[in-house]
Formats: sequence, C-alpha cells, structure tokens
Amino acid sequence: MASVSPGLAAWGLMTGVAMVKSGMSPFEAVAMSLLVFAGSSQLAAMPLIAVGAPVWVILSTSFCVNLRFVVFSAHLRPYLMHLPLRWRLLHGYLTADMSYVLFTRHYHHPPVTELERREQMAYLSGGSLFNWISWQSASLLGIALTNVIPTHWGLGFAGILALLGVGCSLASSHLRRVSAGVAGMAAVVAYALPLKLNIVVAIASAVALCLIIEETGHKQAGRAT
Repeated sequence: MASVSPGLAAWGLMTGVAMVKSGMSPFEAVAMSLLVFAGSSQLAAMPLIAVGAPVWVILSTSFCVNLRFVVFSAHLRPYLMHLPLRWRLLHGYLTADMSYVLFTRHYHHPPVTELERREQMAYLSGGSLFNWISWQSASLLGIALTNVIPTHWGLGFAGILALLGVGCSLASSHLRRVSAGVAGMAAVVAYALPLKLNIVVAIASAVALCLIIEETGHKQAGRAT
C-alpha cells in the first residue's frame, strides 16, 4: 500500500477541500469523510448536493458509483465467511479499491488451513487500515486547510490522476477494459444531461453491455462442451 499511498493522499486531500468548497460545514465534511469513506461516490454526490438535486438522484448516483463493491463483496465472500458478522462488517467498511486489488492479486484462492486464514486476514487488515489512514488523514487535512491551500496548486488535476491510476490498476481483464471504455464513451455522449446523470447512464451502459457479453460467452462455452 505504501507505493500507492501518495496517490490516495492527493485524492483524499482534494476531496476534503472539495467538500467544504461545495458548501458543506466542516462538521458535515468530517462526518461524510468518516461515515461514507468512498471517495468516488463522495465526489459524485457533492455537486448534486451543491445544486440541491433531489435526494433520490443523489442516492441513485452514489449507489451506481459504488456498485463495484457488490462485486468485490461477492468475490471476497469465501475469504471472509469464517469470520463473525461484526468483523465482516468492519472489513466491508475498511476495504477499498486498492486494498481489494492488492489482496486478490496476492491471494488467488480462499484459505484452507488456520495458518492461511491468519496470514490472509493479516494482509487484508493491514492493507485496508493503511489505506484508511492515508485517505482519512489527507481528507481531514484538506478540510482543515480549505481556505489556506491555493487553488492554483491543481488539486483537482492531482485527484483526476489518482483516480486514473486506480482505474487503470483495476482494468486487469479484457471485460473490465471494455466496461471502462464503454462507460467513458457513454459519459461523454450523455454529458449534456442535467444533475450529472451522465454518470448513471455511463455505469448502466457498461454494466448492461458486460452482462450481455458475459452471458453470451457462457452460452458459447456451454455449446462447445
């Protein structure tokens, strides 16, 4: 996690500044950073909150942006099912994009022995906690220094670069690269829609197309056997 922490810190710092700049009080911004802990959905929700968008639009957009965590959870289920519910909930809160990616790259199969369980939980817990500290410390620093940090530092651009790095690291298969390309094109085509609804259109388009491709692939594999 140490290798990606500078990008996470830049992203967190930019998000902290953006929350206060969008009209939130410092208390609201701190509460959102600690309770939500989902940078991409925070960034998607903030402009909607700032323009007074309906609650259902804000919730729908945040839900769509965070849909990937449903996939993450389904993948991690066999790794974590031996834990009590409270520990699974805690891992659900702490596990983020990079901690998930690094963990699944390091461990390709769920644990079998008690020793493997301890080793995998130590790796996931350490990575997730390091990720949480990197994000929250930078985000809280951004909230505290909103009126001190010059806007010409280009924090927005740094945040975009951090998001781009995270996105590229997740594009590890042909289907994921297709979904990223489709989502990007749909977001540009639907850019004129109000209330940032182009984000919802982009996610829905990518999910729908990838489900069709995956289902078609399963049917072709079934015919081949």
